Amino acid sequence: MHYQSIFKPELFDGKVVIVTGGGSGIGRCAAHELAWLGAHVVIVGRNPDKLAKVKAEIEAEGRLVSSHACDIRDEVAVGTVVEAVLAAQGRIDGLVNNAGGQFFSPLKDISTKGFEAVVRNNLVGGFIFMREVYTRWMEQHGGSIVNITADMWNGLPGVAHSGSARAGMTSLTESAACEWAASGVRVNSVAPGMIASSGFDNYTGEAVSKILDFPKAVPVQRYGTVAEVSAAIVFLLSPAAAFITGSCIRVDGGGPNARSSWKLQVHDKSVPFDGFHLDALPDLLKNDR
Repeated sequence: MHYQSIFKPELFDGKVVIVTGGGSGIGRCAAHELAWLGAHVVIVGRNPDKLAKVKAEIEAEGRLVSSHACDIRDEVAVGTVVEAVLAAQGRIDGLVNNAGGQFFSPLKDISTKGFEAVVRNNLVGGFIFMREVYTRWMEQHGGSIVNITADMWNGLPGVAHSGSARAGMTSLTESAACEWAASGVRVNSVAPGMIASSGFDNYTGEAVSKILDFPKAVPVQRYGTVAEVSAAIVFLLSPAAAFITGSCIRVDGGGPNARSSWKLQVHDKSVPFDGFHLDALPDLLKNDR
């Protein structure tokens, strides 16, 4: 059993791609798919144990992977990781800016420190990694960057700090796409909606009920899969997207298109794409069944 990618196996042969937040969820899935497609994948995250587990999974399938524990909010640490990757691999062809996180809270209860922490994690850290990869390699050699944002188009009540950061990352993506095009660097984003992943199990209280109620609020009437997000990432990194920069692919089941003037129909017509052979339902959804 191996990753069931829709892309050809040798698509990224000889390429080096960094995936931040590569120890779980979307990052873990994207790392597996890119490695299966021939890339040397560099997974980055704060938890060495999670990175070691994913690294072992990929190596067990005979694919190329290395890992670096790093807090993306620390610009010195990020610079060190980028230099280490260049020293070991000699190139960086792609960056998947996936690391991030947030906590559920009404806006009035978020402290300034808490707001700043989420913005630094979901926006500033991504900027730091983009800048360091660009100035240390891509400015002279080209490359592709994919930033992972979120379905924040009509606001994100309950996680407004994250919505603010993700909106900022969308604008940052568009700005970098223009400024860095002359260096042969494409910069795009992927905006996932509610994706069934291990991240679900980090939430408690009111956030749990909101997650469980989600499918009823979107036209396709289900959660997304990590493989569906990874496929969008891989496409944007690939040569097929050579004329695409400054764009965003929404992977959200049409959530932002739902309107109070239209009653959504209950159905099971949307068939998930489950290409990731090691994926499993988060405990939250297992317990709900």
